[in-house]
This record gives sequence, structure tokens and C-alpha cells, in this order.
Amino acid sequence: MGTLTVIQSLLIALWVASIMSRWLGGGATLTLRFSPLMTGLFCGVVMNDIAQAMVITAGIQLIYMGVFSPGGQMPSEPAVAAGVAVPVALLGGLQPEAAISVAVPVGLLGSYLYQFRFFINTFLGKYTDSAVEKLDDKAIQRSIIWLPTIASFLLFVPLMFVALYWGAPVIADVISALEGTVILHVLEVVGGGLAAIGIATTIYVIGRKDYLVFFLLAYFMSVIFAELEITMVTYAILGTLIALIFVFAKNGRGDGNQKATATTNGNDFDDDDDDDF
Repeated sequence: MGTLTVIQSLLIALWVASIMSRWLGGGATLTLRFSPLMTGLFCGVVMNDIAQAMVITAGIQLIYMGVFSPGGQMPSEPAVAAGVAVPVALLGGLQPEAAISVAVPVGLLGSYLYQFRFFINTFLGKYTDSAVEKLDDKAIQRSIIWLPTIASFLLFVPLMFVALYWGAPVIADVISALEGTVILHVLEVVGGGLAAIGIATTIYVIGRKDYLVFFLLAYFMSVIFAELEITMVTYAILGTLIALIFVFAKNGRGDGNQKATATTNGNDFDDDDDDDF
């Protein structure tokens, strides 16, 4: 059974820590945090097996398709889950369903780490209060940007490194030893069920009556054009064009309504309206 090198473990740990600390920027970091796809890609690059890493990550992505954070802590951390589950699956040659069974408990543990990060930030907030009282701009910047980022790296990097360098090979060995047994079959069935739940959640979220027609259109297009072996990139381009047509048509219709309202508000009435006076 293979193992991760020190450099590989450290690189993946730094990547996950940069996401969880929001060091990469607000919007970009939140997108990376909610979706494990980029974390899986990074793990594939580090472990020199991008193709299999993306196959495994696609299965993990399914269970988090409907996961989002309106603010605060999430019930699970997809980036942490992918950061451990993808290397474990690559080391053990696991199927995506088995990788999902690894990702779920790891993601739950990641949420507790993120909660502990909030706890640490409460102590760092004292420096912010002191800097505000002194009206020290540089101290405020340090207290709200650099200190929380450094604290987050100190929290996530060592723990992720230990989990990857020592924990990942052990987990991979255990799951590989269970290959062909009822236990691994149960894990794969549970993993597949979790993926189905993620898909169902996404369908429920996008199942608005005014957008449901686009979902049906995409489904029947994929069935009708299946024999043409159209790539996902082509479907993405077609979807973008259809979305732009819908937006332009909607905005054009809105402008027409606004013009009609403006004409009405402009007192464009017939002279007969004044006959009662």
C-alpha cells in the first residue's frame, strides 16, 4: 500500500488551510469551501493521478450539491472531506461510493474544527477592540485579516498533515482489507444513497416553477443527443446561450412594461377624460 510523502501531505494541508482560513479571498474561498471539486483536482495534481481523483471527487460532489451556508458554521465541510477522502481513495484504489463513506465522517469532524476556529477568533477580537479604540488602521488590519488567518493555518495545517501523512494510509489499508466483505458493500450502498440524497436536494432547490422548464429541457436534450456523444463543454455553452436569451427576453419585456408605465404616468390621456369638469 502506498503512502503520501511529507511534501504531498504538507501541500494538501496548506491548500485546505488556505480555503478554511478564507485567505484566498471572500467569494473565491466560499466557492472552494462549498464545493470539493477544486480540492479533489488539487489532490490529483499533487498525487499525479488527476483522472481518477476527479472521478472520485465527482461522487463526493454529489452529496454536497445542495449544501450551502447562509452564515456561520456548516453541518459538514466539503473541502476538508475531499482533502482526506480523495487521497485515501487514491491510495487504496477505492470506488467513489466507498470514498463517500470516508468523506462524510471526515466532513463532520471538519465542521467541529471550523467551530473551534470561531472560538479562537473570539480571543483575537480583543486586539480588534483595542485597535479601534486607538484608531490604529494598521493594527485593525492585522487583527481582522492577518491574525485570524495565521491562527487558522496553525489550526488546520498540523491536523490535516497528521490526518494525511499517518491517517490516510491506515484508513486505506483498513478499507482495502474489507474489500469483498459485507461491510464494504454496506459502505458502498450507503455512499450511493447519500449521493442520491444530494441530487434530490439539488432538484428540490432548483425545482421552482419558473425554472423547472430548463431542467426538463436539459434532461431531454441529454437523452435525445446521447448518441452524438456531445461533451459537457458543449452542453455548458448551449446552457449559457439559452440563459442569455432568457435574460435578454425578460429584460426586454420588462423595458416594454416600464415604457407603458411611463406613458401612463405622463398623462397621455384623451381629451374626453376632461368632459366631466
